[in-house]
Amino acid sequence: MNGSDTSGLQLSTERHLAFDWGGVFTVGTFDGRSTARLSERLGLDVKAVRASYFRHVWQLEVGAWTLPQFWEVLAQESGAAADPAFGYADFEALYLGSILPNAPMYALLAHLPAGVRVGLLSNNYPVVSDHLRRDPAFARLHNPVFSNEIGVKKPDPASFAALEQAMGLPAGQVAFVDDVQENILAARQAGFHGLIYDHAQHADFERRLAAWLSGR
Repeated sequence: MNGSDTSGLQLSTERHLAFDWGGVFTVGTFDGRSTARLSERLGLDVKAVRASYFRHVWQLEVGAWTLPQFWEVLAQESGAAADPAFGYADFEALYLGSILPNAPMYALLAHLPAGVRVGLLSNNYPVVSDHLRRDPAFARLHNPVFSNEIGVKKPDPASFAALEQAMGLPAGQVAFVDDVQENILAARQAGFHGLIYDHAQHADFERRLAAWLSGR
């Protein structure tokens, strides 16, 4: 199995998949890339931008704040508000433009056998989650779950309970793929099979995934 050829793969009819998004379908972290780009664009201290960003981003992840609310606080604390020519619309465009797709994972998703149900559980943000839902590449996903829509984030057990319900399958029939070990451990505790992911070791991941799907 190499992301473009699943011929010869013997599937178990009771094996399915759910993915994280950031760090799995993206190269590196979305947060790190967006804060770096914002700092560069406005000539700001990246440490100050990240200090404010990471202090408040959980408000987005649980849906407590809208993205405009988040930007208002971030702009004031980081110094971005000093540039009146750069407003929320500019920030939203820069934010969404900070997504760096992990091409091998998108290729893998496109070529998964039709009998495999594919879900998503992502700690995500307003506007970004809407953007992902509109992405044709994600049309394959079955009832994707975003933290900002359910009010709870990984590794909280409630997030994995929401994933199991959305998948419509027992957790034991689903492998959960994430780039964060803490989330993999939480998934396993919830009854899922956990598969850690590192984009720099994609070929190794595909071998482990093939073994799972074939029931080995």
